[in-house]
Amino acid sequence: MVKRERTAKRRGTQGANADSTAARRPVRITPETPYGECSERLTAFGGLLALVKFLDLLGFERAFAEHYVHPRREPKLGGYRMVLGILMLLFIGFQRLGHFAYVRHDAMVCGMLRVAALPAVSTFWRYLRSLSIVQSAALLKLGAALRARVWALCEYRPARVTVNIDTTVSTVYGAIEGARKGHNPKHRGKQGLRPVLCFLAETREYLCGTQRRGETITTREVARQIRQFRKLLPAHVQSVRVHGDGEFIGWESVKACRAEGFPFTFGNKRCNPPFAEDGWYRHGDHEYNECGYQPLGWEAPCRFVAMRIRKDQVGNRQLKLLEHYVYRVFATDEPGRPHQVIDEYDQRADAENLIGEAQREGVLAIPSKRFQAHHAFFQIVMLAYNRWRWMKMLAGHAEQQRQQDKPVPERMRIRMPDHTIRIARLKLL
Repeated sequence: MVKRERTAKRRGTQGANADSTAARRPVRITPETPYGECSERLTAFGGLLALVKFLDLLGFERAFAEHYVHPRREPKLGGYRMVLGILMLLFIGFQRLGHFAYVRHDAMVCGMLRVAALPAVSTFWRYLRSLSIVQSAALLKLGAALRARVWALCEYRPARVTVNIDTTVSTVYGAIEGARKGHNPKHRGKQGLRPVLCFLAETREYLCGTQRRGETITTREVARQIRQFRKLLPAHVQSVRVHGDGEFIGWESVKACRAEGFPFTFGNKRCNPPFAEDGWYRHGDHEYNECGYQPLGWEAPCRFVAMRIRKDQVGNRQLKLLEHYVYRVFATDEPGRPHQVIDEYDQRADAENLIGEAQREGVLAIPSKRFQAHHAFFQIVMLAYNRWRWMKMLAGHAEQQRQQDKPVPERMRIRMPDHTIRIARLKLL
């Protein structure tokens, strides 16, 4: 057997001690390239300059001082810089407080928080554990104030908006407060939390929502969310159209919409309204119908519209020997013919994409075992989500003004890639 002798590769001297290596600059970076330390303050997150400009444009610190309710715990950095630090971590793309260890000495991050080095990770963690539902509600009010400011800067004054309500599931492992077994299609039988989120269809931003226990949402909780809409929108919004799937239908939610004067369309999974057979009409490939019906337990009747889809299929051959229908039924008080109401409702499908982006921003992260800490962290994550949306709105408005040869103030010239949040983060940072 012949043994081959192993020859070790000669590596360059590490560090800056050798005078000979200091004069030679490597043309390419390879595994053999020597490296060392320098005295310059470098940062990997140059896109934070745009964030600094954006927060200054909105007057974020002033709005925070006006709306935020501080917890009993008083950190050395103050509540503003603690929350801003978590928002910056989410802006960079980290979802766990433990990731502060990777940016603790970053020049840009430390410069924004006006410190030489960030405090230990446990400091942020202890502050988050001190937050409660009171801080969660305060962060919603802060988001409403910032929304009004952004819309005013963008000269966006809609009289009517559409709110899409939906829920998602955050699977948990271990003893987490509030975790329950519920509808969890990806991890059947496992416990989780079930937050509810309300998005504005026109601007794709988060309006309101809450972290919840893992069981199915009740109609009283839906009604509570609906009653918040008007307080969180600018005064020029006169009407709000509410869309939700069959999980949200119930007399409490319908009653709340009627009391607020909001047109609504909810998917139906709980009742069986009678549709007259001679009332079906064809529009396009499908048939539509409507009726008035008062479900059991409801205090008043409601309009129901239906869409039925005929499927004639036996095996792999298309035959007309067997005929059956798939029905889609909705409770609504929207005017217009049934096919128009359902076409408007089908635009709600974009809410799934928004929930996916919110999940990638950190909605699924579980930073603590304490439920109230999750409640507040959820609102911080969604505030970070809205921050990306608002930056894109301002960038789009500035670009539109530039194309129309109108002067754009220097403070509003924020360049922002027009992509999803994940791609925009990669391009900006």
